[in-house]
Amino acid sequence: MTPGGGRLAWITGASSGIGAALAHELAAAGWRVAASARRMEGDGTHPAIRAFPLDITDADACAATVARIEAELGPIDLAVLNAGTHDEMPASAFDAARFTRLVEVNLLGTVRSLAPVMAAMVARRRGHIAIVASVAGYSGLPTAAAYGATKAALINMAEALKPELDAAGVRLQLVSPGFVRTPLTDRNTFPMPFLMPVDRAARRLRQGLESSRFEIVFPRRLAWLLKLMRILPYRLYFPLVRRITGKGGG
Repeated sequence: MTPGGGRLAWITGASSGIGAALAHELAAAGWRVAASARRMEGDGTHPAIRAFPLDITDADACAATVARIEAELGPIDLAVLNAGTHDEMPASAFDAARFTRLVEVNLLGTVRSLAPVMAAMVARRRGHIAIVASVAGYSGLPTAAAYGATKAALINMAEALKPELDAAGVRLQLVSPGFVRTPLTDRNTFPMPFLMPVDRAARRLRQGLESSRFEIVFPRRLAWLLKLMRILPYRLYFPLVRRITGKGGG
């Protein structure tokens, strides 16, 4: 993927955090951007950014928004499915309703956003999709039973879809961020190693979208640490998790 050229990107979760920063990164690089979020008010501050409010938990609204964007702005060249939320949930406060809400937003919301744009790209036999998961999806971590489960599912889905989309002429990438300073992470009560400023994260993401890699990860030190932990036997994994996070018994 080469920068800009007046092509059209659709970003979900674009009202704040990585999504908002990426919208401005792409606009500055010459892209036209359709920015969606539930609380999207007006257009972005950049003239190349158009606001398309969307609740990704509504499947009909997702299909209608994709259709509206393509009717008004033309075919979507790049879809960055970034919308999601976090709810820290220790075992002592495990709650089925809160868990279900995370599944609805993070997993099923992404699926509902993906379905119409993927269908349009497959029909055209061209396009580029980036699914934003998290390094928390690599393996189970304390207080992230719900959040990590949704992100693990997104990773698995992206891996499953890639060979078929390659054959259909549609490029698929997986984005696995670590800790990025956003309004969402500002609510976290636990240590966040290698915390990255959001503007730097957006720049890394844009650069990754221009690369040939399947997975885009940042910050890399945290990602590689968690990838290494994932392959450890459980007798080593759990003591290491307790040591790093300070959660759990001896």
